[in-house]
Amino acid sequence: MLRHLPKPASVLQTLASQCAVCHSWPARRVCAACVARFGQVVARCDTCALRLPSDLSLGRGHPARRCATCLRQPPPLNACFAAMTYAYPWSELVASYKFGGDPAWAAVLAELLLQAPGVPQALTALEAGDWLMPLPLSPARLQSRGFNQAWELVKALARQSGTLAQTDARLLLRIKHTPPQAQLKREARLQNVKGAFVVDPLRVPGLQGRRVLLVDDVMTSGASLFAAAQALRDAGAAEVCGVVFARTE
Repeated sequence: MLRHLPKPASVLQTLASQCAVCHSWPARRVCAACVARFGQVVARCDTCALRLPSDLSLGRGHPARRCATCLRQPPPLNACFAAMTYAYPWSELVASYKFGGDPAWAAVLAELLLQAPGVPQALTALEAGDWLMPLPLSPARLQSRGFNQAWELVKALARQSGTLAQTDARLLLRIKHTPPQAQLKREARLQNVKGAFVVDPLRVPGLQGRRVLLVDDVMTSGASLFAAAQALRDAGAAEVCGVVFARTE
């Protein structure tokens, strides 16, 4: 039976601000009207969160829930959830968070994530001993950026959801610094991150038979998330699901 999660904390309801999208004042950093306008729920693949056409039932009376790629080659994720499509205005807001040195955006993005289908249920399913963790950055990228945006998002999700899961940024390690993947095609991305992640060998026993919810800000091809999930599975995790704020088309 699913446990009841406390309602997400509306972290900015009591603080006057200007909407970063429409610039209305006073408002949250993203006002309710802009969330309603740009945050519509869409059908997504169950295992990679890729946006699907609204009707893939093909006459069977129920919608298909996996994209063609995941049907041909199932990823190492049991499920994957996304709140938004990586397009205006979310792409610009994520850039402000990620590259603008503004980690306070984590609380805003976490609150929106907790409104996305499947995310509250995925957090509720985690028990004491399970893990909520970020996709790690390489030491070089962490040093240049100053913070891991996925780790800040994990901490905000944990605070707002009241999950029983443990949070950790050092159980899964990124041991291979890879060049940015923005200009690479899918197969090149997959090759680029092969062997990039490993579980801390001294902490493998704590992962045995446990569920893991792996968090990142943006998912493009899924190469990094899939490689990280495979490393967790190889170390003995029983189930690995992904949660991302935004998913590319």
